Amino acid sequence: MPYVLIFLAALIAFIAVLLHRTANFKPEPLEAVALSAETVDEDKILRDMQALIRCKTVSYRDKSLEDNAEFEKLEALLPQLFPHVFGTSKLTRLTDRSLLFHWKGKSPMAPGVLMAHYDVVPVNEDMWDKPAFEGIVEDGVLWGRGAIDTKGTFLGVLEAADHLIAQGFVPENDLYLAFAGDEEISGTGAPAIVEWFKQRGIKPSFVLDEGGAVVENVFPGVKEPCALIGIGEKGPMDVKFTLDTNGGHSSTPPPHSPVGVLAKAVSNIEKHPFPFHLTPPIEQMFDILGRRSSFALRIVFANLWCFRPVLDLICRLKGGELNALVRTTVAFTQMQGSTASNVLPPHAWVGANLRLMTGETVDKARKRLKRLCGDKRIQVDMVMGMNPSPISRTDDEPYQRLSKAIRATWTDAVVSPYLMLACSDSRHYGPISDHVYRFSPMALSKEERGMIHGNNERIPVATLVKTVAFYQRIIKSC
Repeated sequence: MPYVLIFLAALIAFIAVLLHRTANFKPEPLEAVALSAETVDEDKILRDMQALIRCKTVSYRDKSLEDNAEFEKLEALLPQLFPHVFGTSKLTRLTDRSLLFHWKGKSPMAPGVLMAHYDVVPVNEDMWDKPAFEGIVEDGVLWGRGAIDTKGTFLGVLEAADHLIAQGFVPENDLYLAFAGDEEISGTGAPAIVEWFKQRGIKPSFVLDEGGAVVENVFPGVKEPCALIGIGEKGPMDVKFTLDTNGGHSSTPPPHSPVGVLAKAVSNIEKHPFPFHLTPPIEQMFDILGRRSSFALRIVFANLWCFRPVLDLICRLKGGELNALVRTTVAFTQMQGSTASNVLPPHAWVGANLRLMTGETVDKARKRLKRLCGDKRIQVDMVMGMNPSPISRTDDEPYQRLSKAIRATWTDAVVSPYLMLACSDSRHYGPISDHVYRFSPMALSKEERGMIHGNNERIPVATLVKTVAFYQRIIKSC
């Protein structure tokens, strides 16, 4: 009996601790932000965006498929659309596709960088309801490849800068407007710009590129819109698993065919996912947004010291975005065996794409995959890879400046750091700045986010107008 009483007392104390911590796990009050009325020219924004959409700046790894005339067409348009930027800023072309504008401020000591890319991914026009490169507007919505990714932010930066320059505005610090035309193929544009900065000893105090957006219903139990700022991004890695054999006729197969051996390795890797890991961006995200969740979920987020195994299991079973936030992921995307159904393949392979979590490296990941294959005959090679980006700071002025500009534009949004799952050109800036942020200033629905690299990409004109207003605010704060 005494042991039962001791157990009950311990259980009651344990529950009391959980509830006490949950009760104190309350959202921080939103800081009041001074609102500034920004003047924008909606008609000009729409005309300029249509002109940019009509440039078919599609980038391909196979350069023979690209239409250089379309890229030249866009570049020739820019001085016409944004004459004040060209009249005030010095333009440096570092590669065929990278454009770097230097807008001198009152001081060169703490320069900022605003980024975007103007190349887009290919289009299967047969799958679109409207032409992808005509800039059609219907019911206040502009259709076109690149409307979201990222000609919208490309326009936003240039439109805001052009408008402010026309008003005689001079930023407190130098600003660099950095645009690449080969981001979609992980090209040389952004690395060339970063190298230019390195050679001149320029260390940006603030870098802003595409990334998170203002979204709803992305965090369980949170009703408010969330403005997610990527303060780091996972590292991309492609791996190829190869098995070479003598081949042969399918009528006399071995106990395990080459495809079967590879399939077993794939299955084993999927059964043993990379370990659960809470990085600083996700710890901050869980802390900020978890406080605004439902009471039941707040119990979990307020007591991760206790519920980490439960959260790990939930993420593993659920997969998708939640799981990708807490571990390195492995997605098997390619497989090739024999070219005939009655021939055992002498050469078979499987391809996988990994997204490496902060703290992981390409070398460690490859060795883990090799071990999990469980068959020494399988060769595991890295096709390409890059380690995760450094994590940017959120405890000082540059991050607060960005947060205030967001809140002044979307007044009901909760601003939170997060870890970007995809890759952007901003990953190249880590060596020269510890204030690299990934935020696309747009309120995007789940449907709109699904249009990125997909069919029927389009954006409300009102969203573009707000994007320009945001960039005017952030430029004024620089």
